[in-house]
Amino acid sequence: MSRAPTKKEKAKTFRAFLVELVIYIVFVTVYFFLVLHFLADWLQELHLHHVKLYALMAIVLIIGQAVLLETVTTWLLRFLRRRAV
Repeated sequence: MSRAPTKKEKAKTFRAFLVELVIYIVFVTVYFFLVLHFLADWLQELHLHHVKLYALMAIVLIIGQAVLLETVTTWLLRFLRRRAV
């Protein structure tokens, strides 16, 4: 039989969620501007001349972003938790 979480546990979970959300916001923003800066011309060229390849690369970039950001955020949160203990 499980017990209901206490207010302290709920506050800690909510705080951890907010920290992770802020980290994601920063990383997604940086990722967006890096892709825009380094890949904009190449993606534009693909969009104009090779639509199917453009669509495939867009999907690869989306999946790559998800995997990379999840990995980096997980590592960073583990690192921060170890330092806090």
